[in-house]
Amino acid sequence: MRMKVILNTPESRFTCLKDYNYQSHYVGIKNLKIHYLDEGPVNEKPVLLLHGVPAWSYLYRHIIRRISEAGSRVIAPDLIGFGKSDKPARIEDHTYQVHVECITDFIKELNLKDIVLFCHDWGSLIGLRIAAIYPDLFDGIIVSNGMLPTGRHRFHPKLRFWRFMARYSPFIPVDFVIESGTVRNLDKEEKRAYRAPFPSSKYKAAIRSLPSLIPSEPDDPDSIINRLVWESLEKWEKPFLTVFSRRDAITRGGEKYLQERIPGAAGMEHTILDAGHFIQEDKSQELADIIIRMRIRL
Repeated sequence: MRMKVILNTPESRFTCLKDYNYQSHYVGIKNLKIHYLDEGPVNEKPVLLLHGVPAWSYLYRHIIRRISEAGSRVIAPDLIGFGKSDKPARIEDHTYQVHVECITDFIKELNLKDIVLFCHDWGSLIGLRIAAIYPDLFDGIIVSNGMLPTGRHRFHPKLRFWRFMARYSPFIPVDFVIESGTVRNLDKEEKRAYRAPFPSSKYKAAIRSLPSLIPSEPDDPDSIINRLVWESLEKWEKPFLTVFSRRDAITRGGEKYLQERIPGAAGMEHTILDAGHFIQEDKSQELADIIIRMRIRL
């Protein structure tokens, strides 16, 4: 698919963001520039953090610091359409498969292997599909408030509302969306950071597109693909851990489905934290410690 208009947020929007004093890295994928953070010893096995909608790598700012200071390499890309990455301007430029291919190519371009994957929200839709297709690249998986849907489960009314709002609302208050999924209140500078990638509505095509791309019917083409992918996940015997939130109405309970179907989940110390959907904002220290323990274990 040829992307006609590619936007990039001016760097001035990211000046002096609170707690985000990391060096930026970029790689070209599919004629798009993908931004990522790469902290910690480069010769160590990597932890890969995948964010969801409408967040970006800023969501992991505290976790990145704690993991890298513990001696592990940690990599956090911005999905296309988010953060400092290029932003295809048309809604139709953003397909499930395009996002999967971009992160797959990103992993291959950086020659990542022996990965511990931490995936959240839409990061789970992308990351679980990649891990199932390329299991040899991964040592273990941690899923937080995410799933690999196949269109066989009814959506929570809040998710249906978010899909409608994202697609049709003339105004998407990104900072409000993030804060509505946290227990704690974001401060003024944190809100500015979440708004930073999106100077105007024309930069928000990915936000408008991705919620509607979550497979919702059994005959959805991506539902069919994900059912095939599940055949691989149901044979996954490497460590598989769930860390879900008690106060996330949309994904709460989904951890049981994952634990029951994925062999590698057996015997793991699965965790429910008192947090909202954006668990990284509420429980960053706890999450970082869980990821560090997984990486050390492997």
